[in-house]
Amino acid sequence: MHVVIYGAGAVGGVIGAQLFRAGIPTTLVARGAHLQAIREHGLILDDADGRHALPIPVAADASEVQWRNDSVVLLCVKSQQTPAALDDLSAHAPWTTPIVAAQNGVTNEREILRRFPNAYGICVMLMGLHLEPGVVIQGSSAAPGILEVGRYPRGADDVAIAIATQLRNAGFPAEARDNIMAWKYRKLIMNLINGIDACFRDDGDAYRTLFERALAEGYAVLASAGIEMIDDETDRIRRADHLQRRDTGEQSQGSSTWQSVERGAGDVEIDYLAGEIVLLGREYGVPTPVNELVQRQTTRLVREHLPAGSLDPADALREIDR
Repeated sequence: MHVVIYGAGAVGGVIGAQLFRAGIPTTLVARGAHLQAIREHGLILDDADGRHALPIPVAADASEVQWRNDSVVLLCVKSQQTPAALDDLSAHAPWTTPIVAAQNGVTNEREILRRFPNAYGICVMLMGLHLEPGVVIQGSSAAPGILEVGRYPRGADDVAIAIATQLRNAGFPAEARDNIMAWKYRKLIMNLINGIDACFRDDGDAYRTLFERALAEGYAVLASAGIEMIDDETDRIRRADHLQRRDTGEQSQGSSTWQSVERGAGDVEIDYLAGEIVLLGREYGVPTPVNELVQRQTTRLVREHLPAGSLDPADALREIDR
């Protein structure tokens, strides 16, 4: 199997690095300064064993990829970047290529299926950082991440099993699941911390209350919509002790949305995280004031180039409750 990592940031970079180190043919697709740094120095993987310069083949877009009959794409861009990525892949990748959404959010698989017949999803549990061109940091000192793989909308076919096998060969606890979206909705609930982490100072009580109320809204919305989700106990058992946070400096706690704000990215995927709960709440008549505020404030933070974690959570609670 030849794995194309489309988007070599924190998630794609760590996955691609570990696949390459395991001897699995891997190609990265990157852009801008990150692409240039990888071309000049290789992808630098920072893990518990030190820094490793990996000469992974890298392309600027899908036209530069050497496509094979056994190529599989792991789509690792942010959800708001999916349409542009699929435009590129549609122009250059064989149309039967399996496209796998290794992304947060729950809308990407459907968008893939609109363009390609073989759509898959990966539920990603991975501590990764990407703040410097050419460098990705693996935040776990144990397994690099936990990955669930499945065909969309359901099924654990031979392709899903083969992908999971290769990921296990690269050190990831990975399983093929026939209900992949139930796992991804569990991750969606967990990702409701992202906008809160990106926007608000962690002052203890008010910060915790904001997150608890965001979670409560998420659970209420999914219940009203009748959406299947993996339960807390199943998730806890699956996690076991696979992920062990290593000390990578004070920035090691930042969510992927926090990292985007910290890097000065021009957009973030909040519309597909808190915004997904807001959308479902409006569709099913469930109030979601906390997630609405988090969505608005995260968008404002990016638009006005404000520092990550610069807002007061107590002010947010007062605004919601007045």
